[in-house]
Amino acid sequence: MAIQIEQILNILTEEVTSYQVPVVDLIAVQTRDPFKVLVATILSARTKDETTAKAAARLFSQADDVAGLASLTEEEIRKLIYPVGFFKNKAGYLAKLPAAMAKHNNQVPETMEELLALPGVGRKTANLVLAVAFAKDAICVDTHVHRIMNIWGYVDTKTPEKTEMALREKLPRRYWQKVNSILVAFGQGTCKPVGPQCDRCVVAQWCPQLGVTPRRLPGSKAGTNLKLISWNVNGIRALEKKGLVDIVQGLGADIFAIQETKAQPEQLSTELTSIPGYQVFFHSAQKKGYSGVAVYSRQQPLSVLEGIGQEEFDNEGRVLTLEFATFFLVNCYFPNAQHGLKRLDYKLAFNEALHTFTNKLRSPKMVLICGDLNVAHKEIDLANPKSNIKNPGFSAPERVWMDEILADGYIDTFRHFNSEPEQYTWWSYRFNARARNIGWRIDYFLVDKENIGRVQKAEILAEIIGSDHCPVGVEITAK
Repeated sequence: MAIQIEQILNILTEEVTSYQVPVVDLIAVQTRDPFKVLVATILSARTKDETTAKAAARLFSQADDVAGLASLTEEEIRKLIYPVGFFKNKAGYLAKLPAAMAKHNNQVPETMEELLALPGVGRKTANLVLAVAFAKDAICVDTHVHRIMNIWGYVDTKTPEKTEMALREKLPRRYWQKVNSILVAFGQGTCKPVGPQCDRCVVAQWCPQLGVTPRRLPGSKAGTNLKLISWNVNGIRALEKKGLVDIVQGLGADIFAIQETKAQPEQLSTELTSIPGYQVFFHSAQKKGYSGVAVYSRQQPLSVLEGIGQEEFDNEGRVLTLEFATFFLVNCYFPNAQHGLKRLDYKLAFNEALHTFTNKLRSPKMVLICGDLNVAHKEIDLANPKSNIKNPGFSAPERVWMDEILADGYIDTFRHFNSEPEQYTWWSYRFNARARNIGWRIDYFLVDKENIGRVQKAEILAEIIGSDHCPVGVEITAK
């Protein structure tokens, strides 16, 4: 049954009146100043609202108009807006903004085309400024709008930009200006990207919950399946500031494996080493701030093995194996072949050593290999295969190794369930790649073919942000 969008949005309009107001809407209510709405929107990308609000307040205390912003150096702006996400890039955009606005008599332009010409402004920002600052009919689609509209099945799209185009075709026009405010508040307060609170959702009876894993309430019993998550966090300490502990708890995985921790255990806060309900195990590189893997587990493992018994790989902290009653989990961070393939030989040697290591574990227990394998296997697994044929992560030798390990009886669990293109797990921080879904699928769960029947589900959690990778997951039968 198709969701009744008007009924749902009318209910949520009332529901979110008691929720925290999204920061851009709050600034608009306080000032109705297009300049401040524009700047706050630029600051808000990939940043929590509370962080954006504080950064905007600091910046506006020194520069509450274009002239004030022009009086600040890029370094001064950088210090004022830290620690918003990508603060260095945003400081650069803001430093260039006065010169760009001079072409419009120092006023914020009121058309999509002119807004898109401003530094740091994409379609989401432009639409939000048009809707919030100028009350024009525009549909701002952020990650919450994109995610929730797909959960409802109202659209079936892969990127926010495609969601915007789909909504322009079917969403009643009277909801265009306010849909972002409604769904951002709802997405932050109830329909969260991590552990959505379906148990208290006022529209749960109409929601098909497409692709949703509701939160696990404290004290609730786990299901008969085990849920495993793997994520290259690109720095565990950096991701802690972006809510890693909340993400681990919200996803409710039985086992949560992470790669590229870039830290020694003694460098971590007690919040990271003592997440309630989990034991944590680390294997760190000898070199500080480099590589490293870890596993959070609700279950007590029978044994824990650091490395694969070869010093040249083990000193980089790349493999951590946990043994449970019926399976081994091998959490891996594969080397990057690097620019010019200068580390290709090292990577291929690691690949072979890891393959030999996992084969020794294969009988009688199931073997799950998870992590960042740093290779896109087929052309379907990256957005631009032809231009990357000789690049690290898609070179012929790396892909041949993937052919070999799969031929030896391991199965790519995601492709076992999903053969669709445009399914990625890593996006460059450059060129707005994630919003445009120009990515690579380089994070995997592999399982020995004898136990593929135990794998009930495999998924990519592309909506979870905080790293240049997103998590991937599987569900397996407990026995």
